[in-house]
Amino acid sequence: MKLVTYDTGDGVGRPGALVNDGTAIADLAANSGGAVASVLWIAEGGESALAQAEDAAKGAATVALDAVRLMAPIEPPPQMRDCLCFETHLIQAFQQARKLRASQMPDPAAAEREMEEKGILSVPQTFYDQPIYYKANRFSVVGHEHDVIWPGYSNFMDFELEFGVYIGKPAKDVKKADAMDHIFGYTIFNDFTARDAQTAEMGGSLGPAKGKDFDTANPMGPCLVTADEFGDPYDKTMICRVNGEEWGRGSTSTMHWSFGDLIEHISASETIRSGEFLGSGTVGNGCGLEHMRFLSPGDVVELEVEGIGVLRNKLVKPGA
Repeated sequence: MKLVTYDTGDGVGRPGALVNDGTAIADLAANSGGAVASVLWIAEGGESALAQAEDAAKGAATVALDAVRLMAPIEPPPQMRDCLCFETHLIQAFQQARKLRASQMPDPAAAEREMEEKGILSVPQTFYDQPIYYKANRFSVVGHEHDVIWPGYSNFMDFELEFGVYIGKPAKDVKKADAMDHIFGYTIFNDFTARDAQTAEMGGSLGPAKGKDFDTANPMGPCLVTADEFGDPYDKTMICRVNGEEWGRGSTSTMHWSFGDLIEHISASETIRSGEFLGSGTVGNGCGLEHMRFLSPGDVVELEVEGIGVLRNKLVKPGA
C-alpha cells in the first residue's frame, strides 16, 4: 500500500491509502470504524494492523487527493536519524564546502589549499569504518506541497535528495541478515540545509545543528510505500529538480552502507522503535552544493524516487 496522512483543513492528521491510481485517498479510519487510528498505529501494530489497513483501503469512504493537504506520512515521527550512505555525495560535497568556506576568507585560494592539506572538510575515515548518523529535529517535519521557510540567519540554502525507511517491528541487537524484517516502509526525505551555517558549525565536531534545525526543514512524503510493495530498495532511480529543471540524478544502487548495515549498527544495545525514521543521506549529485548551485526565494524543489513518487516543496523567504 501507499499510506498517507492527510489534513482536510482543520490541521488534524488522518490515515489514508492512495487508491484509484493515486487520485483518491481511502479513509482508513472511517472504513475501519475508527480502529485504524494513524499510520503510526499501523507501523506499531505489525501484521494484524497492516491487514486491517488493507481491508479498510477497500472500503467505500474516500476523499479526492486534490481536496486535501498531505502531511508527512508520520508527523512527527517518534525519532529521526539521518545517515551517510553515499560516498560520491560526500566526496563532491566536501570538495565544494571547502570552496564555499574559502570564498569567505581574504585569500580564498590559500584558504582552500590549507583546508585540503589539513584534511578540513574531507571525508572522514570513520565513514568507511562504520555507519555515521545524526539525530534530526523530528518537529521540523512537514509534508508534500508545504512551504519551507528560509531561516533568517542563512544566505546559502540548499536541498538534499534522500529516501529512507520507517521501522515496523522494534529492533534491538539485530543482525544485518535479519534487519529487513524490521522495515515497515519507505518515503522520500528532503533535508533542507543552510550551507553557510552548516560549514561554520561542523568544525565543532558535534555534527550539524542550525544548518539543519529550523522550522519546516524536513519535508517527507508524499506517501509511505509499505515494504511489500516497494520491493528491492537498491535498484531505484532518484532525481532532483528545481523549478522543473533537473539538477541531478543518482541511484539507490550506489549506497555504500545498506539499510541492513544501518539497523545492525544502530540497534546494538539500543532499541529502535516502531515508526522511527532512518534517512539514507544524500545520493551522489543530489544537492545543489555538489554543483555549486544554491536556491533562491520562491524556488520549487521536486525530489523523485522511483516507486514512491514526487515530493514537492516551495522555499519561501519572509520579506523577499
